[in-house]
This record gives sequence, C-alpha cells and structure tokens, in this order.
Amino acid sequence: MSDIALVGVTKAFGTVLALDDVSIEVAEGELIALLGPSGCGKTTLLRIVAGLEQPTGGRVLIAGEDVTDRPTRERPIGLVFQSYALFPNLTVRQNVSFPLEVRGWTAAATRARVDELLDLVRLGVQADRYPNQISGGQAQRCALARALAPDPAVLLLDEPLSALDVLVRTRLRDEIRRVQQEVGTTTIYVTHDQSEALAIADRVAVMNHGRVEQVGPPRRIYGQPQTEFAASFVGNRNAIEVEVHGGRVSLGALFDVPAPAEANGRVMSYFAPESVQVRPAPRAGSGEATKAQPATVTTIGFHGALTRLQLATEIDGRPVVLNADLASRQALDFEIGTEVELLVDTADVSCFPLPKPET
Repeated sequence: MSDIALVGVTKAFGTVLALDDVSIEVAEGELIALLGPSGCGKTTLLRIVAGLEQPTGGRVLIAGEDVTDRPTRERPIGLVFQSYALFPNLTVRQNVSFPLEVRGWTAAATRARVDELLDLVRLGVQADRYPNQISGGQAQRCALARALAPDPAVLLLDEPLSALDVLVRTRLRDEIRRVQQEVGTTTIYVTHDQSEALAIADRVAVMNHGRVEQVGPPRRIYGQPQTEFAASFVGNRNAIEVEVHGGRVSLGALFDVPAPAEANGRVMSYFAPESVQVRPAPRAGSGEATKAQPATVTTIGFHGALTRLQLATEIDGRPVVLNADLASRQALDFEIGTEVELLVDTADVSCFPLPKPET
C-alpha cells in the first residue's frame, strides 16, 4: 500500500503552470528523491504534500486518507526546511522537545523521546547548546531530530544540505539515509544535486517544467534514461547530434546502434564519460589494424579516483569534442597531445529523435 499518493496534482500561479498533472506513489518506508533543476516544480510539490500550498487540481493522500484540504497542522508530517528554522532562544534539547510539548506529551515521555532522538542523530554532547553554538551540520541533525520527534508518518526534506560545504554535505547525506532507514519513515527528499539523489534514494523522480520525466531506482535512472531530458540532466553525459542512415545511428568508429523507431532523420545521442574506452594509438608504421576512432587528448582533469580526459576528433568533416572518465592510475598513460583511439560501449548509448530542420 502507498503511504503517499499524489494523483493528477496541478498547480498554477496565475498564468504559470508550476505542476502539470503529477502522479506519484511512495511506498511505506520508502525514500523518494524529487530531482530536477531550479524552477522544475519539485519544491512546490513538496509544499503541496505539506499543506503549505493548495493544488489547483488533483488530490494528496497520506496512508489512504485524502488530506488535500487539511491544514498542515492536521497532516502526519515532519518537515525539514532548507534553512533548518531552529528556535535561536532554545537549546538543541528544547528545539527537539518543542513539538512534543505543544502536543501535550508528559515530561517523562518527552525526555525519553528526546534522549532517543539525540542519540540517534549523535547530538547528545551538544544537547544543552544553542543553535549559534553548534555547526551547520549539527544544526541540520537537530532539525531532523525535531521533525522526527512526534513520529510522523511522512518526513519531508527540502534541499536540507544545500547550505553546507561539500565534505559536510556528503557525510550528512549518509547520516540522513542511516537515520531514515533506522526509523523507517516514508520520506520525500527534494534536491537539485544528482549525486545526492542517486546516493540516498530508493527511487528518484526526475522533474522538468512541472512534469515527472521518469521515476525509478537510481541505477535505472542513471543507466537507462527514458527521455532526452533525463539523459541530459543525469550523468554528465556526452551529447552529440547524429544523422540516421538506414535505420542506424553511427558516430564514426565510436559506435553503431539501431535508431529509435520514431527517428526523423536526426537524433541526439548520449553516452556517459565512463563508457568511453581510451587506448594509445598504434605506433606509426606498426601495421596494426584498428577499427577505433582516432582522437587527441586536449585537457586532463584530476578528480581523485577518476581523471577526466577531454578528447578532440573529427567525424565526417566536423570537429567533435567528448569526455572520458578513467581510473586515475590508468590515466597516467596519457598526456595532453597524446594520440589515442576511442570506442564507446554501445549498451550505454541512448538516442532520442530530433525534429526535422525547417525548410
């Protein structure tokens, strides 16, 4: 049974359609990430689930009950804002206990619940400090504990890590996932960061212009994009326009794959940098036969475990530039100006039709 069901949700702000017939189901205990660029409608959708915005059309169901017209205070939700919104005059302990006190919990029950949550988010040592006396990461964990305090059926997180530096963001991303799995709360997590969404979610919903482009497990979203937007937004893929000939899509010696059935003469092809196989070019006069695409290394970027090579080649008289990601040890074989050969794993090539050019 779905813990959350969004059925045909639409939201218009004047003449601007922020959400266009969005339907998503979230299973009990599942964490689903709403992923997309700024302005795609993901935060508006979260606010509708929270009751902070009213939909223009459609319904919101939580645990099988229609809550579309219920105010926020009557919905079984916990909400973590981007800014955390901690009370500056209350300690960490008091911030976490606040939602329990307003619900009339006894002092003993409140203390037991707060101690449990502070231990869960590892803030016991900071319990008596004020928000201005703790770090941004600790403030985020305090906001998470406060949202979980009344044991909500649904946890909503709106870009909770965007204000943190990269190292802290990565650590707390994993912390949020650990906590969510321990408590088993059904969660909707809004982010524009694809690495964050892929790492933390059971399923990812890719959104664009108020619509859901694709929903699925992270591996499927990354490896099998179903729309051109999903292919272009997730994975930092190479994107190259290719003409269709005889029902095939060929890009020099890089790859040759079947064209999509609805192709209209041209497609946009996408493939991930890690799918590009790079090897040194045969030595001149060696007589070695090759079916690979010749190219030249033009840029080398070291990214720790991976190194990105930018490669220049020429296909059918036009210059083509693409990226390849290699294990950094393997990349030691290459320098700027190195002549190489390229192949692309055809299993990773996705092609999407382009409209015919106007005549």
